[in-house]
Amino acid sequence: MLILAATPIGNLSDATARLVETLEQVAVVAAEDTRTTQRLLAGLGVKNRPRLIALHDHNEKDKAAELAALAAEQDLLLVSDAGMPTVSDPGYALVSAAVAAGVRVTALPGPSAVITALAVSGLPTDRFAFEGFPARKPGERAAAFRALANEPRTLVFFEGPSRVGQTLTDLAAAFGPDRRAAVCRELTKLFEEVVRGPLSELAAWAEGGVRGEVVLVVEGAPPRSIAFPDAVTQVLELKRSGLRLKDAAAEVSAHTGHSSRELYQAALAVQG
Repeated sequence: MLILAATPIGNLSDATARLVETLEQVAVVAAEDTRTTQRLLAGLGVKNRPRLIALHDHNEKDKAAELAALAAEQDLLLVSDAGMPTVSDPGYALVSAAVAAGVRVTALPGPSAVITALAVSGLPTDRFAFEGFPARKPGERAAAFRALANEPRTLVFFEGPSRVGQTLTDLAAAFGPDRRAAVCRELTKLFEEVVRGPLSELAAWAEGGVRGEVVLVVEGAPPRSIAFPDAVTQVLELKRSGLRLKDAAAEVSAHTGHSSRELYQAALAVQG
């Protein structure tokens, strides 16, 4: 069996009892960085000394099939340096290989930088999208942000401390300077800090540099003001592109603020 385990994102006390129990029992651990995992074992007071196998971005594709075969024979625990494996961390290729081989895959839930940042951001949490790390190349990053400019869901990004200022500047250019956001720094750690405000103000705040692990949470785009008949036309266009009428109405509703039920009924009437 392949077991995905979430590890603390900063505060060691956030380790779950199930994680500690499993670390005490498992014989093999695939780890993003074996040195980090060794420190985790020591910090949690785990006496078991499992075999540690490095599984990182540079070797995962080559090792996935081999480790999936190992998980078919015995329990294999997968951990990343922090948080849940596969979420902007190694693990996806291994999980895919395990699923393809019919190996059971389960998870030990635990700390998540994405959910923690979203919860403390003060921004809407009912619908959100995780975008991982923005592209490093300026042109690619700017294009990606432009494509997200009209996304109505709250957006969550990871970013390295040295690039936070530039990323906030680029977000302000693509989304507008007044779009609300939150910079969540060093979550669960001693110097945890959440700075909230418009993107332009946050970009100015970050000019002097930001330290530590950072999660950016950005407000979704406000509903676009278009007339109801035009919104119904959009619903019908989405329906013709292959969406179910109900799904098309829901999507247009999210972007325009018009009632999904009313859009659905109006489009249904037009269809006859």
